[in-house]
Amino acid sequence: MSRRARRSHELFAESRQYMPGGVSSPVRAMGQIGSEPFVVARGEGAELVDVDGNRYVDWVMSWGALLAGHAHPDIVAAVTARAASGTSYGAPTAGELELARLVVDTVPSVEMVRFVSSGTEAAMSALRLARAVTGKTRVLKFAGAYHGHADPFLVAAGSGLATHGIPASPGVPEGAVADTVVVTWNDRTAVDEALAGGDFAAIFCEPYPANMGFVPPSEGFLAYLRERADEAGALLVFDEVISGFRVAPGGAQEREGVTPDLTVLGKVIGGGLPLAAFGGPRRAMEALAPSGDVYQAGTLSGNPLATAAGRIAVELARDSAARAHLERISSALADGLRALGEEVGVPLTVTAAPGLVCPFFTAGPVHDFADVSATSAEAYAVFARSLLDQGIFVPPSRFEAWFPSLAHEQSHVERTLAAARTALRAVRDHVYSGASR
Repeated sequence: MSRRARRSHELFAESRQYMPGGVSSPVRAMGQIGSEPFVVARGEGAELVDVDGNRYVDWVMSWGALLAGHAHPDIVAAVTARAASGTSYGAPTAGELELARLVVDTVPSVEMVRFVSSGTEAAMSALRLARAVTGKTRVLKFAGAYHGHADPFLVAAGSGLATHGIPASPGVPEGAVADTVVVTWNDRTAVDEALAGGDFAAIFCEPYPANMGFVPPSEGFLAYLRERADEAGALLVFDEVISGFRVAPGGAQEREGVTPDLTVLGKVIGGGLPLAAFGGPRRAMEALAPSGDVYQAGTLSGNPLATAAGRIAVELARDSAARAHLERISSALADGLRALGEEVGVPLTVTAAPGLVCPFFTAGPVHDFADVSATSAEAYAVFARSLLDQGIFVPPSRFEAWFPSLAHEQSHVERTLAAARTALRAVRDHVYSGASR
């Protein structure tokens, strides 16, 4: 190991005495790549510095929340100024209204918005609203899609065609997922067969799935879901927690030209602070209390620090020069990784969109969760560990996308590609040499 890790190791060992697995969210433990986490001291733009003084180019960016990068001066200034007047009130603020206006002006499907504190909370609330508006209960979701850890969404997929959900976690009763039907992403036949069962309140999807790695929709698939939802009398719900404000100012729905009934937002909308939202047309949103009878509430919803940070982040996402920069960086990273895969002789498929890049260790394209699951976990683990030892921090899981940000420069791409060449050679020698395949 080229980096120093003594202090991180000590702190992680102590953390395991006080927090399950030593972390507040499972993937942070880095067990999937056979490593230990480093403990962060600070973030600076596109880089992290750990408690041992090691510096990393950061492609995780708080799992996509930091479109502007670490410690963006405008966000820091906005949060600092807001905090000086108090951190929470349990009452409306002008900043909450300002961000609501901005969201409505930016996201095509949203006429009204409700702020919450996490993507899980937003998805759970959107499902409740869809059920109330339609009077139906069943929800169609896609294998490999992640909509937070609320019980109705924690289900395992079947073998390709429609199947009732099976709880994917202890503590989730079968009754909680009895109305969840899981089908294969990009599979029109599976969708048709599932919807034939009727009584669906919602089709729930990530329009740009990025929690099974980034697996783009096939040509016309989102438009097809729009048509089928209308025919089934179900609401089409886009979970744009990751893609919202990232792949385009108005998210994947703007980029693809398909408008859902409800949209779930998170990550970028909070500028690095806990904030999420769900929104849609006025006729649906006014079913929420206190306008209607559908109950949803939260003590810290619309928190003034988070809305201050979020307003700056969304404004940056709307800036044309910033967007052009994000597209250049994303393309340079994706193209560079593809070229290196060919150069080194390692099967590598790279998917990409503005602000999203994802390498898969496979020669063929990836269409769905089964394709992703068939990629080499061993290859990705060797790759990610080697990058980490060279000062490049990527998601410690092959099922997570990489997140270019506005803070990344061409120099960060070049450092990453130089390290990737070494890492891919290690993959070739340890995984694809024939010795351990």
